[in-house]
Amino acid sequence: MKYCSTRGGVHGWDFRDVLFSGFAPDGGMFMPESLPVLSSDTLRCWKGLPYTKLVVEVASLFIPTQLIPRDDLEVLVGEALSGFSVPEVVRIARLKNGLSVLELFHGDTLAFKDLAMTCTVRFLDYFLRKENRRAMVLVGTSGDTGGSAIQSAKGLPGLDVVVVYPRGRITPVQERHMISCVQDNVHVFAADGSSDDIDQPLRRLFADQDLVKSHGLMSLNSVNFSRVMIQLAHFIYAYLELSGMEKADADTALPELEVVVPTGGAGNIAAGYILKQMGLPLKLVAMVNSNDIVHRTVTTGDFSMAANVTQTLAPAIDIQDPYNMERVFWLLLGRNEALVKTMMEKFQRSHRHTLPENHRKLVLSTGTVTDEGILEIMRRCWDENEYVLCPHSAVAVWHHYHCPHSPGVNRCYVATASPAKFQATVLRAGLTFDLPEAVLALDKLPTRYQNLERSHSWCKDWEDRLREFIQSVSITQRNVKIEDK
Repeated sequence: MKYCSTRGGVHGWDFRDVLFSGFAPDGGMFMPESLPVLSSDTLRCWKGLPYTKLVVEVASLFIPTQLIPRDDLEVLVGEALSGFSVPEVVRIARLKNGLSVLELFHGDTLAFKDLAMTCTVRFLDYFLRKENRRAMVLVGTSGDTGGSAIQSAKGLPGLDVVVVYPRGRITPVQERHMISCVQDNVHVFAADGSSDDIDQPLRRLFADQDLVKSHGLMSLNSVNFSRVMIQLAHFIYAYLELSGMEKADADTALPELEVVVPTGGAGNIAAGYILKQMGLPLKLVAMVNSNDIVHRTVTTGDFSMAANVTQTLAPAIDIQDPYNMERVFWLLLGRNEALVKTMMEKFQRSHRHTLPENHRKLVLSTGTVTDEGILEIMRRCWDENEYVLCPHSAVAVWHHYHCPHSPGVNRCYVATASPAKFQATVLRAGLTFDLPEAVLALDKLPTRYQNLERSHSWCKDWEDRLREFIQSVSITQRNVKIEDK
């Protein structure tokens, strides 16, 4: 299994190379040069596997045993997923009228990011220990990724984590999951801007290959293919549990499962589309909030950013630059690297692009939900099921109440976060939710973070400030290593 950039500048990298990268050196995103095929026989063999074992099977398709032997892979994944609050790691809530909710939020930070993040950090730590070296993670977050990266990597001796979050645009619980972690290898910045604003200086830092190589700089956003790879597993798990495949005869086509996903950076949608290309019979529905670039792209070909990111009740998907769509475009355009390069570079310069009619073959449905729509669905789901949705999960479940099922097709709704992270919105919907002890304890912990103030030349100022910080951390770690010797 070898990897390439969606923009054609890199080919032949292995999983370890990709794991320790952010964006590809040419600005593109890494993808497998060829995708394995999931046969109906393979899927039938996987039916009934626990989620943890399913992750191992999926990861083994993309990580050669020369890099991580199978026995080591099983240990790494098992350890990564051992701390979740339910023994099955992920869980399906089967509610009334065919409403099946795939709960992906039982990790430390109560968000689906914990599933892939814990595994990816274990892979990193495996190689760092083996090679006796250090790396530095640089993460921009819209709310959940930063906390998950911090909780997964805190205290690891070979890894520093630098997280930048949008101050005032996330919930108190999301913020506390980041700023209450005071381990020496964790460094948090609060930026006066949106998550899309944060992405701009981070892209420029990752484009500086001297900086990347000198300081072992890498990403744990879903830019990192390992994150997307692990996310394949929960789509397969949902398919095996909900599609009704066990009723299909061995000589007939497997049934389709419709999976409805709340969408921001489009990492889950990219994972789902990769699986469609691998042969899994999925129908994907991307549901968005008022930041509707994915919806406009699919329905009209208008792949353009709005002037500003709109703050909504579902802040983790308040994103106008769904960077994982580049992976989807690459697959849809037959891996035409030159075309993807031209299109994405134009988009990055002008923040807009119109997909030609013959390129609008997105095998994807979409919908958009307002804040009032989110509150309506949270109330309705409680009234019918006594089940509290988080606002992001409500964005997905809106589809259940407003778009009737296709005959003979089962559906699954992805719940990406616990309502415990969004207490103000739960209360605004007129509902209550008992907070877990771990969330209540966050308010009692000490905090530490630095500010990135807004200025006239904020993008360059933030880039320079982060560059200087990265360099200073590396110098400090080198001095510590010398003293230890």
